[in-house]
Amino acid sequence: MIKVAVGVTGASGSVYAKVLLERLSKMSDSVEVSVVMSANAATVWELELGNSDYKKLPFDFRGKNDFMAPFASGSSSYSALIICPCSMGTLGRIAGGISNDLMTRAADVMLKERRKLICVVRETPYNLIHLRNMTTITEAGGIICPATPSFYSKPQTIEEVADTVVQRVLQLAGIDSNGYKWGE
Repeated sequence: MIKVAVGVTGASGSVYAKVLLERLSKMSDSVEVSVVMSANAATVWELELGNSDYKKLPFDFRGKNDFMAPFASGSSSYSALIICPCSMGTLGRIAGGISNDLMTRAADVMLKERRKLICVVRETPYNLIHLRNMTTITEAGGIICPATPSFYSKPQTIEEVADTVVQRVLQLAGIDSNGYKWGE
C-alpha cells in the first residue's frame, strides 16, 4: 500500500485538485491518501467549481495545524506529498524552511527524508522570486511540476485538460493510474 499526502492550497486551479483526488479515490485498494487544505483552499474550490464536493471524498482530512498527523513526522511511511495546486506563498515558505502549518511541515519532512515532494505550481507569469524558490526546492530534492497541460490526448473537457497534468503528477509520485502515455 502506497501512502500519499495531498496538500491543497488556495491558488487558482482547484480543478487540478479535484481531478487528482477523484483519481486517487478510485485507487483505494493500492493507495492510502491523507489530505490537508489551506485556509483559502475550500473558498477557492467553492468559487471556481461551484461546489464543496471535497467534503464527500473518502480521505483522512487533517486540519492545517494538526502536527500530530502521521505525515508530519519522518518516522511515518508516507512516500510522497503532492501539493496541488501549490501557491507561490506556500512554495516560498517551503523554500525558506518555514514549517508554520501541517502542509509546510510535511513538505519539510519529505525533503529531509529524501522522499517525493511534488509542487504543482499554478501561477503565471513567474517573477524572479518564484523562480529562485523553485530552484531552491529543486536543489533540495523536490519536484516542480507546473500546472501546464498537454494536448496530445485531445482533451475535450476542462477536467480532461487538468487530467493531463494529474497523470504526470501521479507518474512522478510512482503511481500508475493507467492514463494516456505518449506513443501507446
